[in-house]
Amino acid sequence: SEAGEIAALGEAIMSDRDSGDEMGASAQQIQGEITGVQELATKTLHIQSKRFYLDVKQNRRGRFLKIAEVGAGGNKSRLTLSMSTAAEFRDHLTDFSEHYAQLGPANPDNPPEDGRLKSETMVKENRRYYLDLKENARGRFLRVSQTVNRGPRTQIALPAQGLVEFRDALTELLDEFGTDDMSAEQPELPEGRHMRVENKNFYFDIGSNNRGVYMRISEVKSTFRTSITIPEKSWVRFRDIFGDYVEKMKETQQRKEQQDRSSGD
Repeated sequence: SEAGEIAALGEAIMSDRDSGDEMGASAQQIQGEITGVQELATKTLHIQSKRFYLDVKQNRRGRFLKIAEVGAGGNKSRLTLSMSTAAEFRDHLTDFSEHYAQLGPANPDNPPEDGRLKSETMVKENRRYYLDLKENARGRFLRVSQTVNRGPRTQIALPAQGLVEFRDALTELLDEFGTDDMSAEQPELPEGRHMRVENKNFYFDIGSNNRGVYMRISEVKSTFRTSITIPEKSWVRFRDIFGDYVEKMKETQQRKEQQDRSSGD
């Protein structure tokens, strides 16, 4: 049935995006319509041979963070954290990075017991997170494991050299979207719009964060995506500048048409 096909499409999109794959804005829009999940921001980090995606999302229960790790072979792992847990994780990352900086060179002849150098645990409702700074023959890394009641264990492994970079990216997201799990009451915002020009798609999405309302304009091609964010207070000025260029180009086109007619006579 048509409803079944749409649901299947939504599940496929969620699987791809949560695995850290690139996804166009049109796919995000379909996912949001089906699941009620809105993507607010994303950051991509390249650490050694791995890619990490940090996505801030929102559903009817509030905001949350999804972390996806994609290895060199395409293997994918994901974690989900509430915003308050993400803030606690950020603080632990600072502690782990400081501890790592104080460690001497690795000694393969005298490895630590179980390979563990430092461990911490976080608990949030029915989820537990185990943070273990470890060492093996390939180096030092932070393993973050997530367990859910009656659910499978998932984990990511963050190279120790990337702890500070990862923490800083996470801090930027927390500074922008806050550490409250429940989203504040959102103002009623216009629906997003879309236009296609030749082989490009342009998406206009209105959102809000703790700094106010904004418009995100995304340019999407098959293998390329970029976007700009315009604060609401700048919309009028942006419109005036854009309108001025429209009028100037219209005048230029009219002059050209007049010249063409004159030369034809």
